[in-house]
Parts: sequence; structure tokens; C-alpha cells
Amino acid sequence: MIFALVVAFCLTQLSILLTTVYLHRSLSHKALKLSHSVELVVRVLLWLTTGIQRREWVGVHRIHHAYTDVLGDPHSPVVESYWKIQLYNVFYYRRAVKNRAIIERYTKDLPADGWDRYLFSHSYLGIGLGIALLVGIFGFETAIIISFVHLSLYLVLSATVNAVGHRYGKRPYDNLATNNQWLALLTFGEGLHNNHHELPTAANLGFVRPQIDLGWYVIRSLERMHLAKVRVLRRKVA
Repeated sequence: MIFALVVAFCLTQLSILLTTVYLHRSLSHKALKLSHSVELVVRVLLWLTTGIQRREWVGVHRIHHAYTDVLGDPHSPVVESYWKIQLYNVFYYRRAVKNRAIIERYTKDLPADGWDRYLFSHSYLGIGLGIALLVGIFGFETAIIISFVHLSLYLVLSATVNAVGHRYGKRPYDNLATNNQWLALLTFGEGLHNNHHELPTAANLGFVRPQIDLGWYVIRSLERMHLAKVRVLRRKVA
């Protein structure tokens, strides 16, 4: 049981890392560009571990920035309530992606390619294959525990970024998002949300010491290996 929980936690952390580096910083805000080989690997891993369709995720997130904490924000605890977003974030997300016209409008720069159309658009197939791989590696019972805990943790942490990250924490900059270092450590930097809303195009969400953005360390490592190119490092602090 403990082994399954550890594997599930590691799988969740991998999914969150891929989400923040690729879906969030690279695609949504163009803070960095991944090499084609790394991007394909990331897309496959996200498909197997979350089933997320990248154009949907990017579209919802860009709408969030266009209408942050006002009417039109897909998942604001200010517009709705803290507990509605914390507990039902996934349902607000699904409601937003049903509006195909607005998703298309916010992702015109990200047209669906062949991989999207024929493979990655099939979310349940990806999750199913991911679970099948776990069954092959760890056996049926352990795989089911890993899958359930992983998906639950991923949804909870994603909801926490949207809920806690717009309600509780520090606000060094003039926006309603908040910084929580404890949340940043659990989400590869996403908890530094006030910083992010101050400068969405920053690849490094840690603006000052001792803010820690673990996602940035991964990005920096990829850059040193010439597998990524950073566009905007961070906000310049006087």
C-alpha cells in the first residue's frame, strides 16, 4: 500500500511538472520553447497520465487571464466561492471547454495537428493505456490504487492552485492572485501565483529570494542541454 502511494505521488508530481512547463509556461504564455523531440515526449506522457487535450487546457487558461477574477473567469473563487472551486474545479473546467467557439478563439495560434486529431484527442484512450501500462508493471490491484490516488491528487492540486492561489497567501503585486511557497513546492512553482499574474510570460516564477520554483530548475536544465529556449526569465526586481 505504501509503495503504491509513493508511486502515485511521483506520478502526480511528473504530471504537474509537465503541465506547468509545457501546457502553462510554454504553450499558454510562450515563456519558453521546447525542442520538437522533448515536446512530443511530453505530449505522450501527459496523454497517458492525465488525458488532457492541450488546446482545451490552453484555451481555458487564457480565458482565465483575460477575465481574471471577474465575470467570465472559468474558475475564480472570487466570482464563485472558495469551496466551489476547491471541490468542483474539474466541473468548471469541463463546462468551459464545452464552449468550443471561445476555445477556438483563444487558441488560433495552436492549430490541431495530426497527433491531436488522431491520437491525443482521445482522452479516455490515453488514460486507459496509462492504466494498462501500470497493470503490466505492478499488477492489477496495485495499479488501480496508483491510478485512483494519482488522478485524485492531480485534480486536488490543480484545484488548489486555482482556489488557494486566488484567495489565501501573500500579494506583493497588485493583483488578486496569491503566493504560497508551500503550494509552490508541491506544484513545481505554480503556488507563486501572484508573481505569475504580475508577469505571465516569465519562465521563472520565483522573482526574489527565497522564493523557490522547482519547475524553473527543470527548465534551466533543459536549456543547458539545448532542449529548450527561454523567452523571458523573470521580472526584473529593483
